[in-house]
Amino acid sequence: MSLLEIKGVNKSFGGLKALDDVNLRVDEGTVHAIIGPNGAGKSTLLNAIIGKLIPDNGEINFDGSSMLGVQPHQINQLGISRVFQTPEIFGELTLLENMMIPLLAHRDGAFKMNMWTRGDAQADILDKCHHFLDDVGLWGKKDVESASLSRGDKRRLELAMCLSQDPKLLLLDEPTAGMARADTNATIDLLKEIASRGITMAIIEHDMHVVFSLAQRISVLAQGHVIVEGLPEEIKESPKVREAYLGGAEV
Repeated sequence: MSLLEIKGVNKSFGGLKALDDVNLRVDEGTVHAIIGPNGAGKSTLLNAIIGKLIPDNGEINFDGSSMLGVQPHQINQLGISRVFQTPEIFGELTLLENMMIPLLAHRDGAFKMNMWTRGDAQADILDKCHHFLDDVGLWGKKDVESASLSRGDKRRLELAMCLSQDPKLLLLDEPTAGMARADTNATIDLLKEIASRGITMAIIEHDMHVVFSLAQRISVLAQGHVIVEGLPEEIKESPKVREAYLGGAEV
């Protein structure tokens, strides 16, 4: 069953057509990769999904409802969380303080932060912080200032913050960008474990090792248009992919 369905989406910036009649479907419980060369429209597509950009025309439906005209914070409340290409964390705060922000904001609905709550409610927030930081292997660093983390740990912290919102769909924009190979492999293992829980993921990624380690289905964007979509084995063998994305080289 489709959790996210994009139909005939177009988006232009002046004379540049960033998205050209994009049709894409992400099925519930799957990991779907979106690949393509720089400038193909991948990040523009993610921005349209989360309501940061409004398409010129077309449809974006999530869990059976249209997302057109819905504000980004409302889309997040409906169950879409995004991990950005550059980790969006508060560097001057500790990991524990970073984790408390989305949990406190989400607690009262519509991201209204109400600090004047009962002690038992605050204890519940701390329990959840422990759970999500431990889930990504960072509880031991809870009192460390986040700016001092490695890029891999910053990514894991941001992922924990997203998971705390109980997403139905997790959007990941180049989740291993700038990482050393050891951090990349650790991130792959973590994402595999998260996917095993049934969380649907859509991943933008340039590293083919990451793509073929995680994805069950792949869409290839070129010049704002989906040129091919299929199983990883089909994408590996596609002449269109080699021509448009890999310069004719073997995947």
